[in-house]
Amino acid sequence: QVHLVESGGGLVQSGGSLRLSCAASGSIPSSWFMGWSRQVPGKQREFVASLSSLGIESYLEAVKGRFTISRDNEKKMGYLQMNNLKPEDTAVYFCTYGNRYWGQGTQVTVSS
Repeated sequence: QVHLVESGGGLVQSGGSLRLSCAASGSIPSSWFMGWSRQVPGKQREFVASLSSLGIESYLEAVKGRFTISRDNEKKMGYLQMNNLKPEDTAVYFCTYGNRYWGQGTQVTVSS
């Protein structure tokens, strides 16, 4: 059984930065991609970024150039560095491995 725990969310002013972390426990195949999504109440969950086992990164167009995804397979950690945050980035952020396991989410709030 895989268990994921996100951390690093919080309240930040527009233009600020946060680094989200995703700690995984259990057996995670190295072939699985690691990803982040976000959700605002009343809206569908939205893809934010993913990082494949081959190191291929994908980003939501709205966060390109501001967010960077990374992972440390040995430590079973995933990260999302978020810079130049905007109020529209406010959401609960979830991490996933392979779209099979999800964490409980961490709240990110960006004030204008």
